[in-house]
Amino acid sequence: MSSAHSKFINFVCSLILLCVLLLFRPVESGSIVKYLPGFSGPLPFKLETGYVSVGETELFYLFVESQGKPLQDPLMVYLIGGPGCSALNGFLFQTGPLHFNLTDYEGGLPTLELYPYAWTKTANIIYLDLPVGTGYSYSNSSEEYSASDLLSANQTYLFMRKWLDDHPKFKTNRFFITTDSYSGVIAPIIAQEILNGNEAGLKPRISLVGIISGSPHTNSMLEDNAKIPQAYRLALLSDGLYKSAKKSCNGDYIDVDSSNVECLEDLKVISECLDLINDEMVLAPNCATLSPTPNDGLLLPSSRARDYWCKNFGYLLSDIWANNESVQRALHVREGTIKRWYRCNVNLQDNIYTYDVSSSIDYHRNLTSTGLQLLLYTADHDLVVPHISTEYWISTLNLTVDEDWRPWFVDGQIAGFTLKYTNYGYRLTYATVKGSGHSPTEWMGKQAHEMFESADHDLVVPHISTEYWISTLNLTVDEDWRPWFVDGQIAGFTLKYTNYGYRLTYVTVKVR
Repeated sequence: MSSAHSKFINFVCSLILLCVLLLFRPVESGSIVKYLPGFSGPLPFKLETGYVSVGETELFYLFVESQGKPLQDPLMVYLIGGPGCSALNGFLFQTGPLHFNLTDYEGGLPTLELYPYAWTKTANIIYLDLPVGTGYSYSNSSEEYSASDLLSANQTYLFMRKWLDDHPKFKTNRFFITTDSYSGVIAPIIAQEILNGNEAGLKPRISLVGIISGSPHTNSMLEDNAKIPQAYRLALLSDGLYKSAKKSCNGDYIDVDSSNVECLEDLKVISECLDLINDEMVLAPNCATLSPTPNDGLLLPSSRARDYWCKNFGYLLSDIWANNESVQRALHVREGTIKRWYRCNVNLQDNIYTYDVSSSIDYHRNLTSTGLQLLLYTADHDLVVPHISTEYWISTLNLTVDEDWRPWFVDGQIAGFTLKYTNYGYRLTYATVKGSGHSPTEWMGKQAHEMFESADHDLVVPHISTEYWISTLNLTVDEDWRPWFVDGQIAGFTLKYTNYGYRLTYVTVKVR
């Protein structure tokens, strides 16, 4: 064989090898979205959409890169409730960078505007359509797909490992599981799966820091039973009626003996009182249709309905927008994979989903021996997840109160109340959002954003952990604990240590 021919063969083999390597090289699964129908001009933030294969399922996501410092800011997976409510709910109504322009809508494709209280200003957020059958997610299997609490938790964990492999620059970012409403059930289960995987040495390792859950479903029996006491606290039931029901039902309003006629009669009257109350926000109008059914025309608000604000109007706009072909093309939704987008898939909720975790309190109890940081926040006008039920199950964890019940503020006004717990390295911050309904990020966006910004700094490096390890150095206190000031106001506290020529100054920065 001639030398020239040999060189040619080697060149061809090298070229084939290069092609194979390029073909099987790991690539990011997402596509960058620079424009969205309804928004004027290019998007002023980085948006990526895509699918991640988990078994037979193709899970759709929207990823918004932090507008701050992406490689330093926390990474979050954001799960909506339902089960079966789309990630677009979080993206367009809760913490995402865009919201609908509700005031100027006159028909056609709804318009979008920048949202001033987006969490994505300082966080990288993955909005995930989970479980399969939610939003734009779909199954490759020809058989009817399945979904459950435990399966959803496991699929979230597998999704994150694959997503991080596709996005290696985010592998070391602090990671938070962020949930709303029903996804609160699976939040601690996902955390346990991540911790177990990290301990087993599975790659990539997920840098889990904590959980942030709004209106977190945790124990359905506990939450359902708390609805009547909560309604009484909100003056929706008379003193006499509540006391009669409490006595006749012995405080159990769910598992009622059919022979307990007095209890059943009291519950019948209570049901009539609460029947037309908006369970999610007792002060809001009890609006109809969450989204149109396939056979309905789109019921836009009448002139009379426009006299009061109805949150469901925005939901109707999302149905128009997310089912628009140009929108789906812009989001890189795979053509023909879903028949119709639903904000919340009621068929999945009622006929497909298996509710195999009746309570996740024990999962939370297991996490108290870890170094995780939790922020759990609830609404004080919500009958779906009454704040008293959340406060009760937290009390069963037998944690140490670190900071007792106190108000927290936004613009100098009380925005809610907070209570902080600790168990060595574990920290749990509980907060109420004053005047809010279910899913506070939808009702009180500014307050929820302020709470998140303050809590994030508190959750990243808890001050007690820093103070503890400093105390182990056995230094001499040079100046004892005292406040320091800015413009005549206390800005934090400081403590100074010394050891011959060595000096250490410890400072806290007070966040309102």
